Amino acid sequence: MSEIRSHRDLVAWQKGMDLGLEVYAITKRLPESERFGLVSQLRRAAVSVPSNIAEGYGRGSTADYVRFLRTARGSLYEIDTQLLIAVRLEFVPMDAYERVLERLNECGRILAGLIRSLGEKE
Repeated sequence: MSEIRSHRDLVAWQKGMDLGLEVYAITKRLPESERFGLVSQLRRAAVSVPSNIAEGYGRGSTADYVRFLRTARGSLYEIDTQLLIAVRLEFVPMDAYERVLERLNECGRILAGLIRSLGEKE
Protein backbone atom coordinates (compact mmCIF):
# COMPACT_ATOMS: atom_id res chain seq x y z
CA MET A 1 0.00 0.00 0.00
CA SER A 2 1.41 3.40 -0.96
CA GLU A 3 1.88 6.20 1.50
CA ILE A 4 -0.83 8.85 1.79
CA ARG A 5 0.83 12.27 1.54
CA SER A 6 -2.17 14.35 0.52
CA HIS A 7 -5.87 14.04 -0.19
CA ARG A 8 -4.95 13.33 -3.82
CA ASP A 9 -3.47 9.98 -2.77
CA LEU A 10 -6.78 8.83 -1.30
CA VAL A 11 -8.63 6.31 -3.48
CA ALA A 12 -11.91 7.76 -2.17
CA TRP A 13 -10.95 11.20 -3.50
CA GLN A 14 -9.77 9.78 -6.85
CA LYS A 15 -13.01 7.83 -7.33
CA GLY A 16 -15.00 10.89 -6.29
CA MET A 17 -13.24 12.93 -8.96
CA ASP A 18 -14.07 10.28 -11.58
CA LEU A 19 -17.69 10.30 -10.46
CA GLY A 20 -17.81 14.08 -10.72
CA LEU A 21 -16.53 14.01 -14.29
CA GLU A 22 -19.13 11.42 -15.27
CA VAL A 23 -21.95 13.44 -13.70
CA TYR A 24 -20.77 16.53 -15.59
CA ALA A 25 -20.81 14.55 -18.85
CA ILE A 26 -24.37 13.37 -18.18
CA THR A 27 -25.63 16.83 -17.26
CA LYS A 28 -24.40 18.20 -20.59
CA ARG A 29 -27.19 16.15 -22.16
CA LEU A 30 -29.96 17.55 -19.99
CA PRO A 31 -32.31 20.16 -21.47
CA GLU A 32 -31.38 23.83 -21.21
CA SER A 33 -34.55 24.34 -19.16
CA GLU A 34 -32.88 22.30 -16.37
CA ARG A 35 -29.76 24.48 -16.24
CA PHE A 36 -30.79 26.01 -12.91
CA GLY A 37 -32.59 22.90 -11.70
CA LEU A 38 -31.26 19.37 -12.04
CA VAL A 39 -28.05 20.35 -13.81
CA SER A 40 -27.06 22.74 -11.04
CA GLN A 41 -28.11 20.36 -8.25
CA LEU A 42 -26.34 17.35 -9.75
CA ARG A 43 -23.14 19.24 -10.41
CA ARG A 44 -23.05 20.72 -6.91
CA ALA A 45 -23.57 17.29 -5.35
CA ALA A 46 -20.94 15.74 -7.64
CA VAL A 47 -18.37 18.40 -6.75
CA SER A 48 -19.27 17.97 -3.08
CA VAL A 49 -18.04 14.37 -2.94
CA PRO A 50 -14.30 14.88 -3.60
CA SER A 51 -14.38 18.37 -2.08
CA ASN A 52 -15.62 17.11 1.28
CA ILE A 53 -13.13 14.24 1.25
CA ALA A 54 -10.33 16.75 0.65
CA GLU A 55 -11.56 19.24 3.22
CA GLY A 56 -12.04 16.59 5.87
CA TYR A 57 -8.56 15.23 5.23
CA GLY A 58 -7.11 18.70 5.66
CA ARG A 59 -8.90 19.45 8.93
CA GLY A 60 -6.38 17.61 11.08
CA SER A 61 -8.91 16.03 13.42
CA THR A 62 -10.33 12.53 13.08
CA ALA A 63 -13.79 13.66 14.21
CA ASP A 64 -13.88 16.43 11.58
CA TYR A 65 -12.54 14.07 8.93
CA VAL A 66 -15.26 11.52 9.62
CA ARG A 67 -17.93 14.24 9.61
CA PHE A 68 -16.81 15.45 6.18
CA LEU A 69 -16.64 11.88 4.86
CA ARG A 70 -20.23 11.39 5.98
CA THR A 71 -21.21 14.58 4.18
CA ALA A 72 -19.53 13.23 1.04
CA ARG A 73 -21.50 10.00 1.46
CA GLY A 74 -24.70 12.02 1.76
CA SER A 75 -23.89 13.70 -1.54
CA LEU A 76 -23.76 10.26 -3.16
CA TYR A 77 -27.38 9.74 -2.11
CA GLU A 78 -28.29 13.16 -3.50
CA ILE A 79 -26.76 12.27 -6.86
CA ASP A 80 -28.63 8.97 -6.93
CA THR A 81 -31.95 10.65 -6.15
CA GLN A 82 -31.49 13.48 -8.62
CA LEU A 83 -30.42 11.12 -11.41
CA LEU A 84 -33.45 8.93 -10.78
CA ILE A 85 -35.65 11.99 -11.17
CA ALA A 86 -33.84 12.73 -14.46
CA VAL A 87 -34.46 9.13 -15.57
CA ARG A 88 -38.16 9.32 -14.69
CA LEU A 89 -38.43 12.59 -16.61
CA GLU A 90 -36.76 10.76 -19.53
CA PHE A 91 -33.81 13.16 -19.59
CA VAL A 92 -31.27 10.40 -18.85
CA PRO A 93 -31.39 6.86 -20.27
CA MET A 94 -31.46 3.99 -17.78
CA ASP A 95 -28.15 2.55 -19.00
CA ALA A 96 -26.37 5.86 -18.28
CA TYR A 97 -27.93 5.92 -14.81
CA GLU A 98 -26.82 2.34 -14.16
CA ARG A 99 -23.22 3.19 -15.09
CA VAL A 100 -23.22 6.06 -12.61
CA LEU A 101 -24.93 3.87 -10.02
CA GLU A 102 -21.97 1.47 -10.19
CA ARG A 103 -19.64 4.39 -9.44
CA LEU A 104 -21.92 5.62 -6.66
CA ASN A 105 -21.93 2.20 -5.03
CA GLU A 106 -18.16 1.87 -5.35
CA CYS A 107 -17.61 5.32 -3.82
CA GLY A 108 -20.06 4.46 -1.04
CA ARG A 109 -18.21 1.24 -0.20
CA ILE A 110 -14.85 3.02 -0.14
CA LEU A 111 -16.19 5.82 2.06
CA ALA A 112 -17.83 3.34 4.43
CA GLY A 113 -14.55 1.47 4.80
CA LEU A 114 -12.62 4.67 5.38
CA ILE A 115 -15.14 5.87 7.98
CA ARG A 116 -14.96 2.48 9.70
CA SER A 117 -11.17 2.50 9.76
CA LEU A 118 -11.06 6.01 11.19
CA GLY A 119 -13.69 5.14 13.78
CA GLU A 120 -11.39 2.40 15.09
CA LYS A 121 -8.72 5.05 15.75
CA GLU A 122 -10.95 7.31 17.84
